[in-house]
Amino acid sequence: MIHFYHVTKKFDRYSTALHDVTFQIEKGEFVFVTGPSGAGKSTLLKLILRQMMPTEGQVIVNGRNLNAMRRGQVPYFRREIGMVFQDFKLIERMTVFENLSFILTVLGVAPKEHKKKAYSALRAVSLHHKMNSYPLQLSGGEQQRVAIARALINDPLVLIADEPTGNLDPDLSNDIVQIFNEANLRGSTILLATHDRDLIRSSGRRVLSLVQGRLSDEKIAAPEPIAARGGESLFVNWS
Repeated sequence: MIHFYHVTKKFDRYSTALHDVTFQIEKGEFVFVTGPSGAGKSTLLKLILRQMMPTEGQVIVNGRNLNAMRRGQVPYFRREIGMVFQDFKLIERMTVFENLSFILTVLGVAPKEHKKKAYSALRAVSLHHKMNSYPLQLSGGEQQRVAIARALINDPLVLIADEPTGNLDPDLSNDIVQIFNEANLRGSTILLATHDRDLIRSSGRRVLSLVQGRLSDEKIAAPEPIAARGGESLFVNWS
């Protein structure tokens, strides 16, 4: 589902965010990414979203080589991915329903389906009674759950979360992780970046640990190349 092959990301000659990172996440896995601030977690997530490109190496998501993807294909690719941002990114002048409806419009969902899908997504995070509220009328935990509902609204193949429990107390953090567990049971592949080691330990899930841009788990072996769609190579010649 997600494959990194010897990925390095440099911002300039003095700043390297990721160093020769190789790992694979299979379809249906739930994986944590952890490490101190500046370890490269956010860079790794941005590479998966194709918000940036690697300096070296290959990034493949759901059989698509992101290095070879044309700019016009990126919005369609991102429709398969749900993203929960650390700062929520809710539009304050829109109600909860309007925030979700806006995303559905972007995804190309017919307007007559918006209310049903928004209600279902909010019900999954126990906030269906807040559809007509504005973000600033909600607590921080409620805003986070709305952001998760927005990410879940189209049953994404991949769900990525950047520090989704960073500002929440332990009980709320556990509630948020349970929402991700339920999404995982429905088939979404989950990648969750967090500093919270207690949360990671209690989950029993696989962990990718970054230290100064390198994976610290030496047991993670380089995956074998996978077959491309249509028989074409998934690799780009960097020479």
